[in-house]
Amino acid sequence: MTGTTQFLISHGLTFLFAAVFVEQLGIPLPAFPWLLAAGALSATGKMNPCLALGATVLACVLADSIWFFLGRYRGTQVLGLLCRISLEPDSCVRRTQNVFTRYGLRGLLVSKFVPGLNTVAPPLAAMAGVPFNRFLLVDAIGSLLYGIVLTGLGYAFSDQIEQLVAVISQIGGQTLTVFAGFAAAYIGWKYWQRQRLLNELRTARITVAELRQKQDAGEQPVIFDLRSHEELKIDPTVIRGAVHVELDQIEQQVMPRDRDIIVYCSCPNEISSARVAIFFQRKGFTRIRPLLGGIDAWRQQDYPTDPYVVTVAGNVNSISTTISSPR
Repeated sequence: MTGTTQFLISHGLTFLFAAVFVEQLGIPLPAFPWLLAAGALSATGKMNPCLALGATVLACVLADSIWFFLGRYRGTQVLGLLCRISLEPDSCVRRTQNVFTRYGLRGLLVSKFVPGLNTVAPPLAAMAGVPFNRFLLVDAIGSLLYGIVLTGLGYAFSDQIEQLVAVISQIGGQTLTVFAGFAAAYIGWKYWQRQRLLNELRTARITVAELRQKQDAGEQPVIFDLRSHEELKIDPTVIRGAVHVELDQIEQQVMPRDRDIIVYCSCPNEISSARVAIFFQRKGFTRIRPLLGGIDAWRQQDYPTDPYVVTVAGNVNSISTTISSPR
């Protein structure tokens, strides 16, 4: 028996709980190696599988409950925080919004298996008005499925996992150093990508005050709301004069070259809108700019919004909008 195996037998449940809890809080430290190890130890009778599943479910439910109540009382700020700490902020929030609003609470059953979605789903459930007792029940079922699948894989491949643990023990700390180096390099690369993207657009962004001044002066900038249809079902308002276009359809739009074009989303870092602006700038459009702070910054200044009743038909020249009484 290797020292690593003995350590897992003695402290496995504690580290399993801690690893799952930390991962569900959104820290990018994967828990699946511990779940696989717990399954492998269960196969050899060195760990109680019921206790392993119990620790997994408890860790998930505790972490998710924290995010749920943060979403209930600080919804917008929580999504803003997730945008700032996530390596793929907009795509993470957007995917979860699409899954949750399309499948409802059933989306919680699969969110545990997708990194990033597991952290965003609980606050979105709270923002959608899901009662805590219903959330808790579905979340516990999803957490149990998550634990069963990964520990089950560890159980099924216990021989191979024990061999891997033995090899790692023989190699020693060098292996962990290499893995840590790869992880740090990946995180650093993603962070550098984000910063380069934002720096490229920093001087081109327009503030909500500047946009409002243009509207008050009688200018008619083309404003695109890039949020998903599912997100607009939860928050059915747009900036006054804005037209909604799905993010995956914006590149097919025919853009005017003689008017300012403003694009915005809901993430404070405007990652999605920045990417769209860069795409069109590289095609020669010099008057396209992302809106600093997105729709949240617009609301904070109490600028006017319109109900979302927008139909997009092909391009800017054929956009038809039906606007009821503005707020």
